[in-house]
Amino acid sequence: MTGKELLSYVDHTLLKPVATWEEIKTLCDEAVAYHTASVCIPPDFVESVHNAYPDLTICTVIGFPLGYQTTETKVNETKQAIADGALEIDMVVNLGDVKQKGFHAITEEIKAIKAACDGHILKVIVETCYLIDREKIELCKCVTDGGADFIKTSTGFGSGGATLEDVELFKKYIGPHVQIKAAGGIRSIEAMKAYIAAGCTRIGASAAVALVKNHLEEDV
Repeated sequence: MTGKELLSYVDHTLLKPVATWEEIKTLCDEAVAYHTASVCIPPDFVESVHNAYPDLTICTVIGFPLGYQTTETKVNETKQAIADGALEIDMVVNLGDVKQKGFHAITEEIKAIKAACDGHILKVIVETCYLIDREKIELCKCVTDGGADFIKTSTGFGSGGATLEDVELFKKYIGPHVQIKAAGGIRSIEAMKAYIAAGCTRIGASAAVALVKNHLEEDV
């Protein structure tokens, strides 16, 4: 795999709470130059980025980073993001519902947000660092039954990030239409390649372009 091919899997990400417009512009310029899968940015920048970069695939986050907003709030956030120009939505599940075994409510919330996506891609962040395996398995079913396009490991703001073990578990229990996005703590070319080899079709990372940009035509 060349560096250019590797970057085609990457959601080039900047979600820190103190991000500035200049930093977001740099992120977008890099995404355009190096052909990343998308940029993943805070919701309040979506409209400005869409106006400045109309051909760029914009991903944004909903219920981020804790997931405990009401479903109605998340649905309204999603509708606003799509109206502003987002093409992909990464939502956080309600972890309180997970711990209370409220998996039907989680499935229904995913369905509602998928409907609000108006045909666009929905990725569901389950924040694996707070979960036991039984909960992860149940969430694979929720994501599948809810009609989401991806299950995503982490926000990058929790107590841990992606692990290959979680990706392997997801592969066993998600439906055939669900893809896997790994995010959180992925900071090397070797790690990105390992997650892709394990079956991930997206990687959420902030450092990928810096790591790969001088190796675009090389095998990495």
